[in-house]
Amino acid sequence: MTLTRPPSPAASSLPTPALGRVTYIAAVAAIGGFLFGYDSAVINGAVTGIQHHFDVGTSQTGTIVAVALLGSALGASVAGRLAERVGRLRVMQLAATLFTVSALGSALPFAAWDLGAWRFAGGIAIGLASLIGPTYIAEVAPPAYRGRLASFQQAAIVLGITASQLVNWAIAKGAGGRSEGALGPLDAWQWMLMTAFVPAVVYFVLASRIPESPHYLVSAGRLAAAGAAVRDIEGPGADEDTRIAEITQALRNTHKPRIRDLFGGRAGLLPVVWAGIGLAVFQQLVGINVIFYYSSVLWQSVGIEQSSSLLISLSTSIINIVGTVVAVLLIDRVGRKPLALAGSVGMAVSLGLAAWAFSYKTGTGDDIGIPDTQGTVALVAAHAFVFFFAASWGVVLWVMVGEMFPLRIRAAAISVATAFNWIANWAVTESFPPISEWNLSASYSIYAAFAVLSAVFVAVVVKETKGTRLGETD
Repeated sequence: MTLTRPPSPAASSLPTPALGRVTYIAAVAAIGGFLFGYDSAVINGAVTGIQHHFDVGTSQTGTIVAVALLGSALGASVAGRLAERVGRLRVMQLAATLFTVSALGSALPFAAWDLGAWRFAGGIAIGLASLIGPTYIAEVAPPAYRGRLASFQQAAIVLGITASQLVNWAIAKGAGGRSEGALGPLDAWQWMLMTAFVPAVVYFVLASRIPESPHYLVSAGRLAAAGAAVRDIEGPGADEDTRIAEITQALRNTHKPRIRDLFGGRAGLLPVVWAGIGLAVFQQLVGINVIFYYSSVLWQSVGIEQSSSLLISLSTSIINIVGTVVAVLLIDRVGRKPLALAGSVGMAVSLGLAAWAFSYKTGTGDDIGIPDTQGTVALVAAHAFVFFFAASWGVVLWVMVGEMFPLRIRAAAISVATAFNWIANWAVTESFPPISEWNLSASYSIYAAFAVLSAVFVAVVVKETKGTRLGETD
């Protein structure tokens, strides 16, 4: 997707009614972020039910969970080009449609591979939503409010994660505390996966009632429609001619992203591109999505009953929200690099404690457990890990990849870093079930080691971007 220069300061202030309108428009676009978080994490509560229903082992379970991430990588890779061809709203509507179809298909599969196919479709929707929401919000938001409105996407993602865990817990309670329990004509796990249908339909309806991005309309030569969109967004008193002229000038000066621009360093890619890829990969290699995708079966694997494990998953999602707020409050005060370093240290200690605690797991089959002291340490460590991640790397990565690249390569470099993030996410998600079945403590030791390496990487390779102008680093 192409990059544009921000409008002039003259367009920064809006009357209160217009500000309310643009806030509403940004909130609608951010529903895609809510579905991103919801659809990504809702599988957590359904894993045990899926295993029982299809009689699948840990390896197949990992594939069913992780296949959505391959779809996400595909969706993210085509989102920009698709948005340039058909418009931002059409991409939102396509994402909403895929979310809807995926929710229904995942809830009513006839085989494990069929479930995987529907989750792949949902993953494509996640990839589309991950890019189109922030892009659209950045294009419609006035400069003075862009930062606050852009934060809607991340806030919506963590709210979506929390909402999915709350819904999972409530549905399981209605089915006797078990995701494989019957609840009316379907099992609880099927209702869990189906619930994404509701916000998906809301997303489609509301996205059909907000204006198209003026940037897209100008680029498509639809200047009259662009003027109408500017009036809709900024109010009837908007200076649409000036706004369209600014957009036109920005589009003329836009550098089309090219992958070949990323090459030129001694190691092939430019050093700054390797730095961005490293940040994207380390964010996932610490194992954060193990908590969001597998925490229910993880706690069951050390003897905690299923209903309690779902409640723990909900509590970690709430901690995720708290940590994200902390990151937003601190990132411009202490800087990106110090926050990432502190987060890496905190995650390494938390993961190390979790690995120690899980090493005391005893028993086999249904007769498994963990001593009370170690169980308490594991519980506290897991919550601390989520907090340290959310308060640092959860936000720092996306802020830094948006700031660290020179303008001439920024769009292409962000796309590459995002693709590596999805691939690393898939690798961790796919590998956790068999590794944890072999040795749960060892899996957390591996994540702890990556947390330590992430601190070294940040200290040695990454440059601070706080206070720099966009594209000023190299």
